[in-house]
Order: sequence, then C-alpha cells, then structure tokens
Amino acid sequence: MSYLELWQSMGLFAKAIVVVMLIMSLWYWTITFTKWWYLRKSQKQTAKFAPEFSRFLQEEQLDGAIALAEKNKVSHVARVLGEALAEVKPLLRDRATITAADINSAERAVERQMLIITAELKRGLGILATVGATAPFVGLLGTTMGIVTAFQGMSASGGGGSLAAITGGVAEALITTAFGLMVAIPAVWLYNYFTTKIDFLTVEMTYSSKELIDYLIKSVGSEFGRSIFTKEFQTQKASQTSGPINR
Repeated sequence: MSYLELWQSMGLFAKAIVVVMLIMSLWYWTITFTKWWYLRKSQKQTAKFAPEFSRFLQEEQLDGAIALAEKNKVSHVARVLGEALAEVKPLLRDRATITAADINSAERAVERQMLIITAELKRGLGILATVGATAPFVGLLGTTMGIVTAFQGMSASGGGGSLAAITGGVAEALITTAFGLMVAIPAVWLYNYFTTKIDFLTVEMTYSSKELIDYLIKSVGSEFGRSIFTKEFQTQKASQTSGPINR
C-alpha cells in the first residue's frame, strides 16, 4: 500500500491528527529558520564590531565607541555595551566627572538590556520544546484511535476477518506515531542546539559588559583619580602653577 493509498484509507480522526502535526512541523521550522538567520547576522556583526570597539577604548575615543555601538543594532554585544555608554554619554558630552553612582547606573542599564536581549533570543524556544514533548503523544493518540477502529471493524465482521483485512487499519494506526516521532525528534535537537547557542551568546554579553564596566571604573571613574577629565584639569592647573600637583 502506497502512502497516497494509506492517506485515502485513513479515517477522519487520523487525517486530523496528521494535519495537526503538519501544522506543528511548519510552525517550528519557520521559527527555526528565522532564529538561525537572526543569530547568524548577530554573530557576524559582532565579529566586526568587537575589534573596532576595543580599538576605540584603547585609544580613549569614547565618542567613537558610542557611535559604533549605536550603529551596530543587530549585534547582541553592541546593544549591551551601547546601553551602558548611553548612561554616561551625557556626562561625557558635558565634560562632567563620572562618579561611582554613574557607573553603577550604567551597570544596571547593562543588566536590564541583557534581560531584554536574552528574552528576545529565547523567544520561540518554548514552541520547539512543546512540539518536541507533545508530538509523540499526538501521534500516539492517532495510533490508539486507529487500533480501536481496526478492532471495531473486526468485531463488526463477526471476528472472521482475515489478517489482510486488518492490515490497513493497523498501518493507519502506526503511521501517526511514526509521523509524530519524525516531527518531535528534529524539534528536540533544534531546541538543544539553540539553547546551547544562546547560553554562549549570554556569556559573550556578560564578559563584554564586565570588561566595559571595568574600563569605566579604571579609566573614567573619578574615584580612582584617573578620570580623563581629572587629568585635563590637572594639566591645566600644572600649567598655571609652578608647584607639583597634590594627589
């Protein structure tokens, strides 16, 4: 019996089960390709963004680093670092002293942005998990009802039906379980793949944001006496006085 003949011989309930699993399959494959494409673009842009951003920080060109972060909106790392710099950007433009409170505010902004980005990255994973967990049971439901239908046919024929007479009913019953497994197995694989990928991206965002906060504390924060604005003030004061600068 071909698959077309098997489909034609299926009952209404079994056909409904197959249609439901087709919809589930199309749904999660759409999510899979969309998410894969987004993650690919984000990682590709991050690979270009990170070296340039590091160069700007090494050269103490914070304006260039801010502009670069604002330009790269797809990169997950750029979005996190850009949120931190956005907190201190007004102070940098006003040439004000950046305090520990300002840096703490930037750190909280990073944490908020990371929560938002992580939620965006995980969007759709629940569907993959649900399909992977429920598709075999949906197929099993079709199998159970198909076997019940096959035995009802045997009972209606007075129990004298041959094996060939019930083969079609049993095949109809088992095909729904097989189809459920075909839908569920890739969904579970993809769920695990994207979960691992997102965990890796989260580590990237956390590591990069901690590096930026450390940079702000050591190179810009006034409490350490190394603020770029403090150094400018000390340079001007040194040019006006002949004595040494008290630290």
